[in-house]
Amino acid sequence: MMNADNVFFHEFQTTHGAIPFDRITTADFEPAIMQGIKEHNAEVEAIANQTAAPTFENTIVALERAGKTLNRVLNVFYPLLSANADDSLLAVSNRVAPILSEHSNGITLNEKLWQRIKQVHATFDRSKHDAEDYMLLKSTYESFVRSGAALEGAARDKYKELSKHLTEASLKFEQNALKATSAERLVLDEADLAGLPESAIEAARAAAQEAGLEGKYVITLHAPSYMAFMKYSSRRDLREKLYRLYNTQCTSGQYSNLDVMKDIANTRLAIANLLGFKTYADYHLQDMMAENTANVYDMLGKLKAAYLPVQKADMKELTAYASKLEGKKVEIMPWDYSYYSNKEKDEKYKVNDELLRPYFELGNVTRGIFGLATRLYGLHFTENHDAQVFNPEMKVYDVTDESGKWMGMLYTDFFPRSTKQSGAWMTNFREQYVDADGNDIRPIVTLTMNFTRPTDTKPSLLTYYEVETFIHEFGHGLHSLLSRCKYVSTSGTNVYRDFVELPSQFNENFLTEREFLDSFAKHYLTGEPIPQELIDKVVASAQYGAAYSCVRQLGFGYLDMAWHTITKPYTGDPFKFEYDATRPVQVFKPVEGCIMSPQFTHIFSGGYAAGYYGYKWAEVLDADAFSKFKEDGIFNPATAHAFRDIILSRGGTEPPLELYKRFRGRGPKIDALLKRDGIKR
Repeated sequence: MMNADNVFFHEFQTTHGAIPFDRITTADFEPAIMQGIKEHNAEVEAIANQTAAPTFENTIVALERAGKTLNRVLNVFYPLLSANADDSLLAVSNRVAPILSEHSNGITLNEKLWQRIKQVHATFDRSKHDAEDYMLLKSTYESFVRSGAALEGAARDKYKELSKHLTEASLKFEQNALKATSAERLVLDEADLAGLPESAIEAARAAAQEAGLEGKYVITLHAPSYMAFMKYSSRRDLREKLYRLYNTQCTSGQYSNLDVMKDIANTRLAIANLLGFKTYADYHLQDMMAENTANVYDMLGKLKAAYLPVQKADMKELTAYASKLEGKKVEIMPWDYSYYSNKEKDEKYKVNDELLRPYFELGNVTRGIFGLATRLYGLHFTENHDAQVFNPEMKVYDVTDESGKWMGMLYTDFFPRSTKQSGAWMTNFREQYVDADGNDIRPIVTLTMNFTRPTDTKPSLLTYYEVETFIHEFGHGLHSLLSRCKYVSTSGTNVYRDFVELPSQFNENFLTEREFLDSFAKHYLTGEPIPQELIDKVVASAQYGAAYSCVRQLGFGYLDMAWHTITKPYTGDPFKFEYDATRPVQVFKPVEGCIMSPQFTHIFSGGYAAGYYGYKWAEVLDADAFSKFKEDGIFNPATAHAFRDIILSRGGTEPPLELYKRFRGRGPKIDALLKRDGIKR
């Protein structure tokens, strides 16, 4: 029997439809999902079995608008699963994942529905519809084809089986990765802390206290803790130990993903083969800007040719520097790079994280980044103290435009915890769309990070990298908040995967602009603005390590493509597979027992399969796009207005390359990226 008290069974009775977290319990999710599936199935059957001839409105739009209850609950469930997953929520996920997969398959393999979609697609008159209607039709039709709708008989059954299995395997991979990150740590004594700045020591002390280890210091595998130790610790033995802990995650024991990831790759291959593709990459890239594997490898190859020689020269220089520093020949290993590169960078430019941290207090950074959106796009952010949150550390903001119109809501969740995945991401509790009555339903956006926590003596003081992460994810948030589209499927960040990173990476460019930094970077104690000397050093040092960073990203891209261009099931040694895949851009000799793949959630459970190259693809776009801002003035109102209206507001309403060309006046060029990184003068 349906429990009418379940908050998900009705529209949220809150201001602007904010999520009533105070009324949501874990026990609500499973019955709400099951009820949502029941309602969605009934709606789909009504669309499929109607006697009226198929039209765009009664079939495609009707299908797009179906499943309101299910979407309402999943839009809360999935963000919580990433950011607040206790054992009970994980258990719910394990139970509902195969059911949801079966439900999805039931829709895409509904023969009557498929025949209606085919007919609409065959008879669609583009002259009577706008570009967004066409993109919705195209994406709906292609998603059905790619989900096995055109298959028959045993092939259909096989697709359903494979799809369900893939969902379960991907979930297992993600949960193993989450648990493994929290399972390992270094427990240290005060004598082990040589080289660490006070901020890292305080964070390690706080982590130890939280774990009940008084008098000890704990270094975790979460990004702020791990990265600070690798960058500053003068204890090479401990850096190596921590590196091996980090890079052997999910390689053995109860959280091993070695077999799981092979299973995922092989299952994806089987699905691609079933649908008539040679590899999963061939299958996946059809709906990308890149279009095919040849174009991806072409881009990776061009970047390798440009950056690898510079990276090798830089590494020679760094090796010489390290050897001089230590008074003996040093072979730089992967656990050495952050340490020595930080020291060389500090010596060259006299700027480092600890010098910058006092000027990057989280509250000031937040106001500065919000202020960027105000200056560029006329947005204003007002803290909402009444909206409910699922963790007391979160904050909520109402977002309005220059005319005072409510544009949406923004939740921020900044600090690590054991129930949160590592990394940083943006997602939606509700996406923008126009409902059947013509109402513009505005988005509810959440930004999730893992920043340095405040301590007993200091507020949260961010590294430059953490500020960069914040402004990156905020770019995704703006893509959603500024959306002006008719359909969820085409709104906000629902664009081709190799286009979605453009708005986020574009934002990062402002962090080397003095005019922007000077607007918010103030000393947390004195309120003094960041000295011009430090800004000059930030700008001058921005190119340091660019070649290494690019080559490292290319390695991830090659690894991803390798797993998704296999042509037969892989049963061999995953360590050898990874070493071979990344050999073209290997910076260091492989470290026995260490491997990236089993914890590579982006490609095995995070939606970037055969798409990780998209980060570099988007970098080409973002550098080229920002070069127009540099030409016109970084706060030029007309340029900002054009970027907002053509790129940020239009979501996936048109092919992304067309949108980009409309903004830039031409197709993208690689030159701006090479210039920005100091590879080409």
